[in-house]
Amino acid sequence: MKPKSAGIKKNAAGASRTVFIVEDHPVFRDGLVQLINSQDDLTVCGVAGDAERALEVISSLKPDLVLVDITLPGKNGLDLIKDLRTQNRSVKLLVLSMHDEALYADRVLKAGGDGYIMKQEDPEEVVYAIRDVLAGHVYVSEEIMNRGTKMASDGGTEARARPLSKLTDAELEVLEMLGHGKTEAEIAARLHISPQAVGAQSRLIKKKLKLNGANALIRYAVCWVETGKS
Repeated sequence: MKPKSAGIKKNAAGASRTVFIVEDHPVFRDGLVQLINSQDDLTVCGVAGDAERALEVISSLKPDLVLVDITLPGKNGLDLIKDLRTQNRSVKLLVLSMHDEALYADRVLKAGGDGYIMKQEDPEEVVYAIRDVLAGHVYVSEEIMNRGTKMASDGGTEARARPLSKLTDAELEVLEMLGHGKTEAEIAARLHISPQAVGAQSRLIKKKLKLNGANALIRYAVCWVETGKS
């Protein structure tokens, strides 16, 4: 956990800073609402279970910060961040996700996000991350921050050498679901796309990772999900 700073203050009118939550798991979402609303300086102004609904209401609610999950039905969190950043240059965007930070944090920042925190973190750290981003900082773990410094010093050579860096955001999401044992039909239903589209993405993934056959793809995906190594 990072050292605690003074954090953010209420605005001039004394009102709390507002947070909009985009999370499709109702139980986890409700827990976030309770956690944030229990803070004196933060208030949840709205929630959505998918990107489409979020885009419909965020423009009118004008929250100070949007808390986004990566995996959502239909359009994923990375695409949502790009849309929100186009829609509002000043809104703060923080990703709260179960996905591997080492792989996704850089993609989130490139998409226009302001920070990344894992769902496994303590609730107190989640609140700290929200306040840190609202204060104008970029929030990532110390490990990712140090890795970014190293990448800058070697010109990004290490990052380009990682096989998974070749995959698009959508392909990476499919690979992770395969690693969690999802079938192509289940992935299609989750992402609101056709099984044929998932199959096409799987073939591209195999080609980019130089894998021979579906079994090799599944083994690679499972190994990556279980060990975090690519």
